[in-house]
Amino acid sequence: MESILNSPVRYLKGVGPKRAKSFAKSGIITLEDLLYYFPRRYEDRTNLIPIAKLIEGNTYTVKARILGCVERRSFRRGLSILEAVVNDSSGNIFCVWFNQSYLRQYFKPGQELILYGKVERYGKRLQINSPEFELVDPEHDASLSIGRIVPVYSLPEGMTQRYFRYFVKNILDGYLPKLNDFLPFDIRSRAGLLNLAKSLLEIHFPENDDWRKQAYQRLAFEEFFIFQLPLALRKLKNKEKPGIRHNISGNLIGEFISGLPFQLTDSQAKVLEEIKKDMAGGFAMQRLLQGDVGSGKTVVATAAAIIALQGGYQAVIMVPTEILARQHYEKILGQVAGLKTKNAKIRIALLTGSIKKNKEKLLREIKSGRVDLIIGTHALLQEEVEFKKLGLVVIDEQHKFGVGQRSLLPQKGDNPDILIMTATPIPRTLAITLYGDLEISVISQMPAGRGAVKTLTFSHNKAEEAYEVLRHQLQSKRQAFIVYPVIEESYALDIAGAKKMCEELKKGELRDFRLGLIHGKLKPTEQQDLMVRFKNRELDVLVSTTVLEVGIDIPNATCMLIAHAERFGLSQLHQLRGRVGRGGHESFCLLVTSSATQNSDARLQAMVKYQDGFRIAEEDLKIRGPGEFFGLRQHGLTELRIANPLVQMQLLKKAREEAIRLVNSDPKLEARQNILLKEKLLERFPEHEKLMVVG
Repeated sequence: MESILNSPVRYLKGVGPKRAKSFAKSGIITLEDLLYYFPRRYEDRTNLIPIAKLIEGNTYTVKARILGCVERRSFRRGLSILEAVVNDSSGNIFCVWFNQSYLRQYFKPGQELILYGKVERYGKRLQINSPEFELVDPEHDASLSIGRIVPVYSLPEGMTQRYFRYFVKNILDGYLPKLNDFLPFDIRSRAGLLNLAKSLLEIHFPENDDWRKQAYQRLAFEEFFIFQLPLALRKLKNKEKPGIRHNISGNLIGEFISGLPFQLTDSQAKVLEEIKKDMAGGFAMQRLLQGDVGSGKTVVATAAAIIALQGGYQAVIMVPTEILARQHYEKILGQVAGLKTKNAKIRIALLTGSIKKNKEKLLREIKSGRVDLIIGTHALLQEEVEFKKLGLVVIDEQHKFGVGQRSLLPQKGDNPDILIMTATPIPRTLAITLYGDLEISVISQMPAGRGAVKTLTFSHNKAEEAYEVLRHQLQSKRQAFIVYPVIEESYALDIAGAKKMCEELKKGELRDFRLGLIHGKLKPTEQQDLMVRFKNRELDVLVSTTVLEVGIDIPNATCMLIAHAERFGLSQLHQLRGRVGRGGHESFCLLVTSSATQNSDARLQAMVKYQDGFRIAEEDLKIRGPGEFFGLRQHGLTELRIANPLVQMQLLKKAREEAIRLVNSDPKLEARQNILLKEKLLERFPEHEKLMVVG
């Protein structure tokens, strides 16, 4: 089966090198890619609506004939307007296309076509603006394009719906009889699922809507199941090897907690107890710690590190940026000052890509165990970094690291405990399913003194009002961030770059204040210097790109203005907003927009309405969908071409249950009925082979 599915599409009949390039641009490289290239929608052409019965405001599929076509220009709007009158036996309707003059060659009087679009009223007449259309060829269209539920695809370049439809149907007819179903029969039976061949046929060319739904159910289950299986296998593998039984009741952790200048929230204390229980257990901790921006995850992670240290182990905290690594280093250094392990002070080191001086000496000290806690960036993953006795790995802002990167650091120890942290809250039910190999803890309270950040929106032509709010904060001896989505000016997106705007602000709205500019193209030492100057109040305003998104902690910063806010995702906006309001003062997040879409409006309104990160996450999932929200590469959600965990939660849970049942009964996938599944799994997730208990 695998050799057939993996065969290049260019060698299929009727393709060749030129069409293969068009297919490749749409992600169709192999036969499997083609079979799983699903329609984006369907048109029910079994019962087409007569033109006389069309109602304004609704979307229809109509079969009609061209009566006439005329082109005119709108000089005021700078558009060419192509207007066609079409009719059927019941009446006429107007169709209008903008800046598509080339369509005239197709729209000859008498030509039949299928139209799809929304009916609108202009004065006394009904009209469809820019409808999708398909020319009807009576000799060839009878079987696949008329009188049935018809698939409509996102077309590869240079292909028509008719050609692509016939091509897919020919491939299905030729190859479906040769396919073996890799989903075991007993699983299909329990879940009431169609076989693979029938599902692929019905998803492309459904006999009726019921068959289409059954095909959708089967293919969505398949995707969920393949996604869940590595998680179930990894969780099983975690139980294979004994973990470290840490001493959780030593004096050091008590001294650390009592020495903090604040009291842990009830939620932090609860999570710490969950972590302690894991660290004292017989298997390595595999825990995900969720908490909103500023909820105090880092101090909990530091407490976990102290537990490892008091037993003679080393701990490591990996974060995505050098700024955040330095900030953690300085904060933790202050928190552990005076603490001792075995009559020696706790030794903390910082390891980032920009550290060159004394690096060899630092690596030797880490390897020999003379350093207890190491805080760093991706530099920790380098082969030359070795530990003497690694007992705990903390990975902060886990979505910034790929799956492969996350697995490298724990391999530098002998089955150490792992704590993964994220400030991107995920609704709990979904988190349990998508992180099936991890236990989950949630910090649901904010520390005392953190008030709500007042969020306001401003259109671009009212930006001066936003700057007035910002100036008022600066005049009150507070500080502010101004965030732009790009560094250089981008004419394509019509966005003023941070560099240019910083210079204009110095001469204009903020000429009375001290401005600094920070962005990702600066050297880490330059970024750090700017952050130190801002923290020391030598700068009033920090103009920045999204380098600020993660972990900056400046208590005196009470205002953030985000320019072109419509260009940012909702969770990104929420992360940015979390950089202000950390000092107990009234704080503001000002969202300035240049243009808006339905989605961007929804994002901005959610920001104004909600402060809670979990509620923000739910809104973000609704707006963007799961693939973009979670990050495709990080989570393997590229496999979810048709499944949607937001609307198919019960199916996802069923797939998870079946995955757990399978790995418990056949952990090496050696049973005859599971051989094809094992091949599919290793083909889809080759990077997981060492993590899975498969052969």
